[in-house]
Amino acid sequence: MTRPRTGSPRHRANERSVDLQVTTTVSPPAAAPRGRAKAKHRAIVEDTIELAQLHNGVPRTTWFRHIPRMSTWHRPYAAALLVLDFVAVALASFTAIRLFPQADSGFESFTALILRRDVFELVAYVGLPAGWLVALWGHGAYDRRFLGVGSEEYKRVFRASITAAATVSFLAFALKVNLSRLSVGTALVGALVYVVIARVLARRVLVLIRQHGRAVHRVLLVGSFSDAMDVLTAVKRVPAAGLVPVGIHLTEGVAPGRVTESPLPVFRGRDLLSLVRDLRADTVAVCGSARAEPAELRRLAWQLEGTGIDLVVAPQLTDVAGPRVHIRPVEGLPLLHVEEPKLSGMAWLFKNVMDRVLAAILLVLLAPLFLVIALMIKIGDRGTVFFKQSRVGREGKVFKVIKFRTMYPDAEERLAQLIDQNESDGLLFKIRDDPRITSIGRLLRRTSLDELPQLINVLKGEMSLVGPRPLPAEDGDFLGDVRRRLLVKPGITGLWQVSGRSELSWDDAVRLDLYYVDNWSLAFDLIILWRTVGVVLARRGAY
Repeated sequence: MTRPRTGSPRHRANERSVDLQVTTTVSPPAAAPRGRAKAKHRAIVEDTIELAQLHNGVPRTTWFRHIPRMSTWHRPYAAALLVLDFVAVALASFTAIRLFPQADSGFESFTALILRRDVFELVAYVGLPAGWLVALWGHGAYDRRFLGVGSEEYKRVFRASITAAATVSFLAFALKVNLSRLSVGTALVGALVYVVIARVLARRVLVLIRQHGRAVHRVLLVGSFSDAMDVLTAVKRVPAAGLVPVGIHLTEGVAPGRVTESPLPVFRGRDLLSLVRDLRADTVAVCGSARAEPAELRRLAWQLEGTGIDLVVAPQLTDVAGPRVHIRPVEGLPLLHVEEPKLSGMAWLFKNVMDRVLAAILLVLLAPLFLVIALMIKIGDRGTVFFKQSRVGREGKVFKVIKFRTMYPDAEERLAQLIDQNESDGLLFKIRDDPRITSIGRLLRRTSLDELPQLINVLKGEMSLVGPRPLPAEDGDFLGDVRRRLLVKPGITGLWQVSGRSELSWDDAVRLDLYYVDNWSLAFDLIILWRTVGVVLARRGAY
C-alpha cells in the first residue's frame, strides 16, 4: 500500500487504513512545503508515527538514530550505573592499597621511571576504573534490555570482570610490574563485589521508583484475548520488571461478555501505530500466535522501525528460563529450541556435595543455638524438643522431616476442630493465628528458626538446602503437575519461600516449585540462598 502524494500531511494522516495492513513502501517522502506551511509540516514530521511511515525500510546511520526511543528511563539509569561502577572499582583499589601499603612501592627499572607514586595512584584510581567500564560496556552490562530485571545483567558483570582481571594480569606480566599478588587479587575481587553491590542497590532504588509509576514500559498487547490475558497475568506477577500494559489490540474475534472482564481497554480494527500514539505506549508485545500469516510479524517489525517503539514477542511457552531456550534459524525460520532440564552431571553432583558439606558445617556452628532453643522449648511445656512428620521426598520416597516443635503436644488431636478455618487452598494446613502454637513456637516461626533441624535431613541426603517445599505424605499420591516436584529433593528454602511463603496461593506455590525444577542451576540456588537471608530478616510470610 503506497501513500498518496497529494494533499496536506494532516489530510494524508486521516486517510490511513484502520485495519492491520502495514506500509512497506520505500518511496521517498513528498517534498516539504515552504513558507508558512513549513513550520506546520515540521511539527508533523517530528511526530514519531509520521516518521515511522517516512523512514520505513530506509537505511539509517549506525551511530545516531533519527528518532529517539519512546522509553528513555534507561538513559539516566545507565548514567548512574556508570558513576557507581567507576566509584566501586576505585573503592576496590583504595581498599587494596590500605590493606597492603607496600602495593605501591618496590618498582624497578622501567617501572620505577614510569610508575612513580603519583602515576601509580592515577592508574589505580582512574585507569583501572576506566578500563573496567570499557569491559562492562563491551559485555553489554549497560544494555537497556538487561537493566533492572533478571540475572542477565549480573552475568554480564561477572564476564566483564573476568575480562578485566585477565587484562590487568597480562599487563602486569608484560610490563614486569613488581606488585603484590595479594593486593592485585584483592583489588580485582573487590571490584567485582563492589560493582555487584552497587548494582543491587541501584536496582532496589529503581524498583521503588517503579512503584510510583515511573521508569516503566507502557505496553500494548497484540493478539487473541486469551493470549493477551495470559501475558497480562504473568506481567502482573513481577511489577519490578516495569512492564505496564495499557491496552489490548485484538487480532481475533471474541465474545462481548469476555471483553467486559478485561481490566484494560480492548481495541479491534484500529491502525496499530495511531493506537500506540493515543495510548502513549513505547512497547508492542505480540502475544502467543497473534499473527495468522507468517509475514505479518515481519511487516509489523518493519512498520515499527525508526519509531522508537520496541517490539517484543511473548510466545505461548511460559515458565522456561533463558538458558534452556535457544533460537536456531533455519532458512529464515527462527526455531525456538527448548533444552531438557539439567538435573544431572557435574553441576548436580556439586550441588549434592555442597549440601552435605554446608549442612555439616552449619550444624557444628549452630550447636550452641540448638541447645538454647531446646532449653526454651523444654522450659515452656516440658514436651519433646523436636517434631517429626512424614513427608514425600525425591522420586516419592517418604522420610521424616525434623523441626523444632512449635505447637502444644496435643496439636494433632485438635486439628479436626480447626479444619474449617484453614486459610490455605492447597495440601498444607495454615492459620495465621493458630491457637495450637506456643508462645515460644510463635517466635521460632517468625524467625524461621524452627526449620534449622532440617539440616540433619540435608546431611542424611533426604533434603537439599534449596528445593521445593516438602509435602505431607498422608495426603497420598500427587496427581498432575504436582508430581513433577518429586524430580528433585525438597529443600529447606526455595523459590516459594523467597516469593511470599504462606501468603502465596497453592497454585502460585506449585508454579514456582515447577519453575525451579524446570530451570535449576547452581547460580539459581545461590540467588535463592541470598534472597532467603533478606526474607528471613524481614519475616515476610512467616506464621
